[in-house]
Amino acid sequence: MTDLLTEETKETKNYFKIGTIVKTQGLRGELRVFPTTDEPSRFELLESAQIFWDDSQPPKTYAIERVRFHKNLVIIKLDGIDDCTAAEQFIGTNIKIPREDALPLDEDEYYQADLLDMPVFTETGEKLGTITQILQTGANDIYVVSAPNTKDLLLPAIKDCIVSVEIAESFENIENPENPENPENKQGGKMIVRLLEGLREL
Repeated sequence: MTDLLTEETKETKNYFKIGTIVKTQGLRGELRVFPTTDEPSRFELLESAQIFWDDSQPPKTYAIERVRFHKNLVIIKLDGIDDCTAAEQFIGTNIKIPREDALPLDEDEYYQADLLDMPVFTETGEKLGTITQILQTGANDIYVVSAPNTKDLLLPAIKDCIVSVEIAESFENIENPENPENPENKQGGKMIVRLLEGLREL
């Protein structure tokens, strides 16, 4: 997985979250960013940052003066934010990029945005639920599949378990999930899985 998309609203569904501002850094307006992308170095490619205070509202854009790295964090300096007091307003906000600016995928890789809310079926056509969360464990991702009145199912993102993934071709017509031509999945994609022994008991 490269960049992460978690937002749900129409205004922001086509943005990828690449980091969350978690703290100020020093006294000169720098910000500590926890990256949610597999490629933190992508911050060096940005000339500006689109900051989201609220996913229901459009972002505000700030020019980036500089980027550096410290341990597992990205340290950024935004133009016009020159002291700690001004920087504090950004704590808890998210930095996102337009979908078209996302890093390219390798074979059998998917943007997390395209998997969230995707329905999951067995090879025999049984619907198990929808993907509500993606856990990053280090070895492989874990897809959390939720359905009403049942325990969550944890699916490892490995070839023995994931048979196929069909990604929606367009995100332009997903406002109406009751569309009779597309009753199962408002995004138009689906995942087919093979239930390995013991998965239902997790």
